[in-house]
Amino acid sequence: MKIQFRLRFINFPIPIVLLGLVLFSCKSINPAANLGLSTPPPPATTEVNVPLKIPKETLSKLLNSQIPTLLLQEKGMDMGSGMTGDLQLKRNGQISWIALDSQRIQLSVPINVLGQVGLKPKGLGSLFQSKLPLNEDFTPIFVIDPVINSNWSIGAESFELMDLGGNLAIDVLGMQVDLSGLLSKEIRKWGNQNLTGGKEIASLKTLVDLAWAQVGKPFSIDWIGGNTAFSIQPQDLKIKEFFDANQDYNLWLGMDGKINSHPADAAPSRSFPLPELSPNDNSTNELEILIPLTVKYSTLDELLKENLDGKAIRVDKKTTLIPSNIKTQAFGDLLAVNMDFTAEQTNGKILSGTLFVVGQPEYNAASQSLVFEDINFKMESGSLGAQTGVGLKKRKIIRSIETKAVFPIGDVLAESLGSITDRLGLNTPIAEFKIADLIIEPSGFYPMAKELVIHMKASGEVDVKWK
Repeated sequence: MKIQFRLRFINFPIPIVLLGLVLFSCKSINPAANLGLSTPPPPATTEVNVPLKIPKETLSKLLNSQIPTLLLQEKGMDMGSGMTGDLQLKRNGQISWIALDSQRIQLSVPINVLGQVGLKPKGLGSLFQSKLPLNEDFTPIFVIDPVINSNWSIGAESFELMDLGGNLAIDVLGMQVDLSGLLSKEIRKWGNQNLTGGKEIASLKTLVDLAWAQVGKPFSIDWIGGNTAFSIQPQDLKIKEFFDANQDYNLWLGMDGKINSHPADAAPSRSFPLPELSPNDNSTNELEILIPLTVKYSTLDELLKENLDGKAIRVDKKTTLIPSNIKTQAFGDLLAVNMDFTAEQTNGKILSGTLFVVGQPEYNAASQSLVFEDINFKMESGSLGAQTGVGLKKRKIIRSIETKAVFPIGDVLAESLGSITDRLGLNTPIAEFKIADLIIEPSGFYPMAKELVIHMKASGEVDVKWK
């Protein structure tokens, strides 16, 4: 049976076979088909991860600028051994530190002990009313476990006094009274009250708030058909902190969020609040932002008209096809273009009809343009002669449409590049941040019911220069 079928097929006249192939190819697309809703675009998101390596010198400047000068002040203290007095501990020089391991540091804090000591007002104290002044310098050494709190303060989880760094002894009525134990007790008391349980030593909040006020503020991009504003809404803020073998303080900062679109005149006036901190295990330097841009089909129609409407498409030596009345729409996950055409032949004969063209929007990096690929079309109407002539030259017509249906977007990419680079660049008192190797290009095209959604992906890294 298969042999007989092949013999009969071969016996058909060649023109009839060609006509059948042409008509079959023209019917491969059904413009009236219900393809269901288009696949919605994925969420427009942002992912940023910056592994910061804060040099020891920079952290030393931060600690020395924020740890208060006055550490302790007590009046009328009971110093034991029938003695009372006033005591004040003030920083008296630059704090120095070394990292003992990935989490603990050893601090050396020069302090000045200032005050006065006397006998309690009873017994000998009633006879000896004068008080002896205190003015001694010490350099106590203690160990803390610094931590970044959720409010961006730098605190300590634990405190341990390792060495008082001096002796405090006074002569009272010819007797040597050693107050070193009392001083150690007061320093431990102060440390347990101020350097445990994450209590604030210094704060990064002002720095973070100023940085986020700039980085998180909505930005706008001029796009086909108008200006659109975008805002970053953080959903997850992550951190990991540790000291390395070079005594540098490492902070792995990460943020995941979503990108919101706004009319240019209705964008939020300020950045969204930052969420609380959570752990981060990502050590890579990466920045990726998906920006959802939209093009209304009426705008696409105008763009296509500039390149296709009235422009002759050479079908063969005798026939020229001229498109008109161009309309775009979604066709499932593809983009469809309806266009009328007139096919003019050199013998004066004119054929007319309608083409239903479908294709996949893509991005051509070499020309920085939106183009159509995988184009196919169907003759929706027209005479048999028009269908035959157009169908036989289908590949040539497809190539011509692919060549002419081009939307240059280089200027838009340059505008986006400048907006994002300027917004994410940041100069702070301790560091300068810049976006490096930023690349912006379309990453997906999603034909929706009323518009074409184009996701622009911005990717790069964050460079940091410490001061």
